Amino acid sequence: MSYGTSSLGSGSRTARRTFEFGRTHVVRPKGRHQATIVWLHGLGDNGSSWSQLLETLPLPNIKWICPTAPTRPVAIFGGFPCAAWFDVKDLSEDGSDDVEGLDASAAHVANLLSTEPADIKIGVGGFSMGAATALYSGTCCAHGRYGNGNPYPINLSAVVGLSGWLPCSRSLKNKIEASVETSRRAASLPVLLCHGKGDDVVLYKHGERSAEVLNSNGFRNFTFKVYNGLGHYTVPEEMDDVCKWLTARLGLDGSRS
Repeated sequence: MSYGTSSLGSGSRTARRTFEFGRTHVVRPKGRHQATIVWLHGLGDNGSSWSQLLETLPLPNIKWICPTAPTRPVAIFGGFPCAAWFDVKDLSEDGSDDVEGLDASAAHVANLLSTEPADIKIGVGGFSMGAATALYSGTCCAHGRYGNGNPYPINLSAVVGLSGWLPCSRSLKNKIEASVETSRRAASLPVLLCHGKGDDVVLYKHGERSAEVLNSNGFRNFTFKVYNGLGHYTVPEEMDDVCKWLTARLGLDGSRS
């Protein structure tokens, strides 16, 4: 078993929370190792379930790291504890943002990727709340900083979000416009966002709105794929699209790009 902790201070004198992350599951590449992706599960799930699915994908050059979120009280469940990357009251970009929780999970992702070899491309992806955390990590990468102002330490090569939303969307414009370098990183970062029109958990309109916010804030290397009738789950068609996109964006063996 692999466990980790993460704590991020805001620079204030208030006591910082320490988050105890659960078990991390790793899917080793079956071919030449070219990329490593941290994949984040949804609310109340764990890393094991997604590692089993990812192992079946025709992506032999990717190493998958599937951590498990800390167990914490979650407002949307009336404070009942469950595995969650951050506290959430509303599964949409309209809800209040738990920046401390988001920063801690984004830092955990960065820590997991920080020990990968220098010639390996690195990325983050996820489903639902995991997608929200992945997208947040992408905006931290573009901005060069976490929400609390601490430097973001790694350069992501791909961000994937399925059935999710973009946290802290209201403050994104100021972050991306902070410098020419920030705008350049945002424009070059490959991002794939997928959402089903039949999603009754994270409504399609929230995924669509998140796509609009990313587009309007200079994320030029951005793809938004929509699936008619798809609910809050994944299907082979969607995962095929993810495989094709990752193969092309990461230049994996077998890619024409």
